[in-house]
Amino acid sequence: MKKLLALLLTGTMAFSLAACGGSSDGGSSEKDSAKTEGKSDGKTLRLVNGKIEVDKQLKKLAELYKEETGVTVEIESMGGGVDIQGTLKGYYQANNMPDIFVNGAIPDFENWEGKLVDMSDEAWVADTDAAYVDEEYGTIGFPYTVEAVGLTYNADILKKAGVDPASITSPEAMKKAFETLDAKKDELGLTAVVGYCAEAANLYWSTGNHIFGTYLDSGLKRDDTTYIDMLMDGGKVDEERLTNFADMIALFNEYSDPALLVSGTYDQQILNFASGKYAFVTQGSWIGATMTDADKDAYKAAGNFEVGMVPYAFEDGQDTILTNSPSWWSIYNEGNVEEAKAFLQWCSEDSAQQILVEEAGFISPFKSCKYLANDPFAQTIADWQAADKTSAWHWLYMKEGLAQNYTGQVFSDFAAGNLDKDGFVKTLSQVIQSAYAN
Repeated sequence: MKKLLALLLTGTMAFSLAACGGSSDGGSSEKDSAKTEGKSDGKTLRLVNGKIEVDKQLKKLAELYKEETGVTVEIESMGGGVDIQGTLKGYYQANNMPDIFVNGAIPDFENWEGKLVDMSDEAWVADTDAAYVDEEYGTIGFPYTVEAVGLTYNADILKKAGVDPASITSPEAMKKAFETLDAKKDELGLTAVVGYCAEAANLYWSTGNHIFGTYLDSGLKRDDTTYIDMLMDGGKVDEERLTNFADMIALFNEYSDPALLVSGTYDQQILNFASGKYAFVTQGSWIGATMTDADKDAYKAAGNFEVGMVPYAFEDGQDTILTNSPSWWSIYNEGNVEEAKAFLQWCSEDSAQQILVEEAGFISPFKSCKYLANDPFAQTIADWQAADKTSAWHWLYMKEGLAQNYTGQVFSDFAAGNLDKDGFVKTLSQVIQSAYAN
């Protein structure tokens, strides 16, 4: 790990968002109260969650834990455009750190150099392959789910249009599918072929992390670090691969919903897909929780259609989706360590797993888990994993703030027509180099 904790105190660091999705209100009702309560009293734990879409389910989890143990767990959820790491740094300065908090990328862990508890001796570690392990500090991240990034589709719509999702393993096949669907929009009841949103202020994480992450990993073996290695070597990119990637983004720009493309919200994007208005959507498996909860009425009205994922195949033969633990829970070493360790151990066990899997819709990272998520994406992820057709999430290793402060705006400018494809490639390359030069 780099020695970055000192930067906490100076406030000179660019902050990043570690969460995936969520509404734009930025937090739960407990957020303000948590700020004023300070440290826990030994029978109370405070957990900062980065996935606001499962705030309700985590609070139910906390209620069950209190029933079983008498220990209160306060859930403080953040999402959308909230700068989670920046907020945590503010808590650190105010001596108001939570006992457990989310870290979602390598730079996030680097922010807490020497401040996280090594959980290597905990029983849950032997039950998963998804823990976050640092070579110096040990097991410092507890995994709670596995998520997938792929081009998500409505299987009913594709079937009606005569489009075989298994055929979409090349740019030409993707373009042909889009053209076919676009020609049948009216009869299929579609507003647009794809729900793609390049709004820069609150959805930079979608374009700059997840979608750009497919440039880094699509079609690669999980341990292939070719393109992230280039990126970390002074912000270098493979111009040919990036140009091919830009062709795919241009396709999204062309066939997206113009009302959503540069000014839409995450909530609108997912609601429209759940309502059957888009054949594809550029969001990952985490949207299942929203489709079956906040958007359940719209999803039911649309037939509770089957979903699936195809690769972001911007080059011929790319046949993988990207799967990973999207983030981890870490324990602050000056908080209620033993209580926090006990809670996380409990979270890996049966009663907690039932809630996390069946109600929060998490795909369990634990081998002993006997539950299958009642989530539209559970079977899809299982199928891709069983076929050994998954790539890793090496975007987690990118420079902190790259999406928020640099690349997210470039995607937005391309979508708005301020850049053509060549301008997108050139500008994206330049801002990445600038980010790493700084």
